Amino acid sequence: MITKLDNSNEKVAKQIFTTFQCSYKVEAQLIGTPNFPPLFRSVKDIEKSKTLFYGYFDNECPVAIIEINFESKLLEINSLTVDPKHFRKGLADKLIRYVLAEFDFKEAIVETAVVNTPAINLYKKHGFVEFKRWTPSHGIEKLAMSIK
Repeated sequence: MITKLDNSNEKVAKQIFTTFQCSYKVEAQLIGTPNFPPLFRSVKDIEKSKTLFYGYFDNECPVAIIEINFESKLLEINSLTVDPKHFRKGLADKLIRYVLAEFDFKEAIVETAVVNTPAINLYKKHGFVEFKRWTPSHGIEKLAMSIK
């Protein structure tokens, strides 16, 4: 079941943080960097965030989370994480499908590391196409994808 999460609640923010940490540690290994910016995000950062969080639950705990920003018909997927114990169950697919159906957007965008082939393939499956590549100051080459 997918539910909107109240990230301003400390307990919920800690659950989001835990899922993020587990998932992003695996992604950092995939990318090949110990200096992965999402791993430095704190519980307080999550609590204070003005973005929207939706979670897929298993036994009353979120095991997959999508973080979005929606403004002026632009849907930005900021984070999409799945607890490694729940990989290969289609949960990320369900979360993407959910937000694409739930929001009346003109364009949806997402960014990921160029070497994150599983994420790129997942977004392509939903109709996203690459429109930009660059290397930010942290040195991890990224690409941006969109769907209209």
